[in-house]
Amino acid sequence: MGYRVAVVGATGNVGREIIKTLSEREFPADEVVALASRASAGKEISFGEDKTLEVKSLEGFDFGGIDFGLFSPGSSVSRVHAPRAAEAGCIVIDNTSEFRMDEDVPLIVPEVNGHAIADFRQRNIIANPNCSTIQMVMALKPLHDLVPIKRIVVATYQSVSGSGKAAMDELFDHTRAIYMNDRKNPELFPKTIAFNVIPHIDTFLPDGSTKEETKMLRETQKILEADIALSATCVRVPTFIGHAEAVNIEFHDRLNEDEARDALASAPGVIVLDERHDGGYVTPVECAGEDATYVSRIRQDSSVPNGLNIWVVSDNLRKGAALNAVQIAEELAYHHLNAR
Repeated sequence: MGYRVAVVGATGNVGREIIKTLSEREFPADEVVALASRASAGKEISFGEDKTLEVKSLEGFDFGGIDFGLFSPGSSVSRVHAPRAAEAGCIVIDNTSEFRMDEDVPLIVPEVNGHAIADFRQRNIIANPNCSTIQMVMALKPLHDLVPIKRIVVATYQSVSGSGKAAMDELFDHTRAIYMNDRKNPELFPKTIAFNVIPHIDTFLPDGSTKEETKMLRETQKILEADIALSATCVRVPTFIGHAEAVNIEFHDRLNEDEARDALASAPGVIVLDERHDGGYVTPVECAGEDATYVSRIRQDSSVPNGLNIWVVSDNLRKGAALNAVQIAEELAYHHLNAR
């Protein structure tokens, strides 16, 4: 006997990827329910090679008897419906920022802090970290286990899919318009995204940082359970899928690049491709559709005594969102819940 799973926000980029991932990984589900806004009710979404799911309205949906709710509808929607689902006995795995910093909600990357999943019973809610945080801590954890990390400086290069399908459409339409000599004004982005980079993701805070940058700091500290200093600059770039990060790490003691490379190469979910010749590194184009977190450009930072530089790339819709959520559900299904 399998589980009953509800995917909330099923018509969005991440929701569709969650449904695809559930099928690909053969998650032990007897039933998968696709939920979205009332406006999307009645639409159909592919599930596997020969099945379709008819989208149902989230409003008023009865979560009684649903084992897992994989939420990716936006924070304001999760704020209302995730607690409602949790109270009905459904284990919520939420991909929004709504619950990430709540002390009684575990923030989980299974390969990094899977032990903390057991704390879900306090509220029946588990939070999925921010996509940029997930791929970075995947690379940081094996290094931090060798030598504790003191400080991180990271610059991100984040694809437009992190802002949803409409953002992908804007990049496509505005790029085409430039070629047609028909420039358009930005709609979803604060400046033109086509052939441009924008150092602004989410809203600005009083100290000049953005919420996205602050998320990376607070989430990294919570996941790694360490008081690590972190400075982030998060940048939106004109690519469709895949986030890249230039990560500078300062350790409390020396860690040489060979030790780092070996630790990363043996870490679950991490692939090292680090060859010092033209093209001997991974870019977002190669990571799209892949589950791994890729690490390249591993090298000492000679500007500080205990520094290291790495380049980290991952598909933000998969490991950065959908895959991580499904992996959390798998960990629960196989190791924490009664066998079905």
